[in-house]
Amino acid sequence: MPAATLSIIIPTYNGACQEVFPNIPPLLESLREQAPSGEIILVDSSKTDGFLSQIAERYHSKIYRIQQHEFDHGRTRMLAGKIASSEILVFVSHDIVLEDKHAIEKLIEPFSRDKKVAAVYGRQLPHANASDFAAHLRHFNYPDTSHVKSLEDKHRYGIKTPFMSNGFAAYRRSALEEIGWFKDKLIMSEDTYAGAKLLLRGYKIAYAAEACVHHSHNYSLLEEFKRYFDIGVFHRQEKWIVQEFGVAEGEGSKYVKSGLAFLVAKRNYYMIPAFVIRSIAKYVGYQLGLHYGLLPKAVIRQISMHRNWWKNG
Repeated sequence: MPAATLSIIIPTYNGACQEVFPNIPPLLESLREQAPSGEIILVDSSKTDGFLSQIAERYHSKIYRIQQHEFDHGRTRMLAGKIASSEILVFVSHDIVLEDKHAIEKLIEPFSRDKKVAAVYGRQLPHANASDFAAHLRHFNYPDTSHVKSLEDKHRYGIKTPFMSNGFAAYRRSALEEIGWFKDKLIMSEDTYAGAKLLLRGYKIAYAAEACVHHSHNYSLLEEFKRYFDIGVFHRQEKWIVQEFGVAEGEGSKYVKSGLAFLVAKRNYYMIPAFVIRSIAKYVGYQLGLHYGLLPKAVIRQISMHRNWWKNG
């Protein structure tokens, strides 16, 4: 599939900040090399103008500006997708590093093999500085074997059937239009929401293990707890996904077994107690998220990773 049929979208929250801005130039350079005639749209929600505009112009990219308070994981992607000019929309996080010069080509390849494939996500490898906890999560969620999932596979994959990741993923624009794009006002997991809707429409999701990027986060114990609290909130608010594909606890059990085996294989036995504590924190956070309606709003904002979402959520 020629690069001209691509629109690559990079959402950024406060793109001019110190944590985000340094990643943008090398990412744009590598994307432009892989899609020389493709459209690149950089979503800028920073409070200051100028920085990202200059960089975007250098790499022949477009800037789409929104107010910082308007940033919403689902709505931002929907708005950017609607102004894109291509049928294939590639969404990437600002902090990924492409593994090789053919990552984009490998990501979109499943579209040409099967017209029912509406979404593809690539393999995420840990950054060089990733902790063992972060490295294992990537190992668990992104195996080295490609596969294609349809609604009929839900008994095999369970809650992981609609799993997607907008860190490095591509969609057919026409399929997203059919499901009403990404849902706005979701606390997180707008990608999984879209994946579930696409499966219910009879489409397929492909996982392209050959399309690799480096992308990981060294979350603290508290950050892990807060993230899984938000996942619980998402599953509570969109409980139809759990009802359709299964509960998350079974996948959690697989995760713990996999993590213990991962640490044993590396002979990092001393890290097992910390892994167990983290797993318990994730479970407790998730359960609290499922029952967030019983908690005071002040407490919720303190234990949520996306605390600003609760202003409008």
